[in-house]
Amino acid sequence: MPKMKTKSSAKKRFKLTANGRVKVQQAGKRHGMIKRSNKFIRNARGTAVLSKPDEKLVKSFMPYGS
Repeated sequence: MPKMKTKSSAKKRFKLTANGRVKVQQAGKRHGMIKRSNKFIRNARGTAVLSKPDEKLVKSFMPYGS
């Protein structure tokens, strides 16, 4: 049986936690910070864990849990 392919874009953007959840960077902080509120910038620090439906989709892109 040949190896399954991993989506390269997914392995760059997502990591799996020890419990199998999907960890992702907070969105919306690449540019345009002047128009964003301080509250938004503060709340978008660090990482977030994806919801179950999104997690299922991302895991299909990474069959080996890269």
